[in-house]
Amino acid sequence: MFCPKCKSLMFPQANEEGQKIFVCRHCGYEMTVGKEKERISEKAADKELAVIEGENVATLPKTKAECTKCGNNEAYFILRQTRAADEPETRIYRCTKCGHTWREY
Repeated sequence: MFCPKCKSLMFPQANEEGQKIFVCRHCGYEMTVGKEKERISEKAADKELAVIEGENVATLPKTKAECTKCGNNEAYFILRQTRAADEPETRIYRCTKCGHTWREY
């Protein structure tokens, strides 16, 4: 949490009434936790989030790889770390023609 006045880091504390507040140690600005939660929820309501769904993978990079199902020589690919960090990543392929998915370790 940063101070809206001086942009310094604010720290949580409890005031005399037992409410949780954030206090700026630089300029002394105080903000109650309840008001900040309301302010955050107002900001979240103003933003929109775009979600892309479906099987459209045309944005993935392509490589030459033979599909085990249809024999096509081109596939989309992604790299994922599916094991421990000291082992190589897993290559996941999807055929550009039939959509068959396979992986190589």
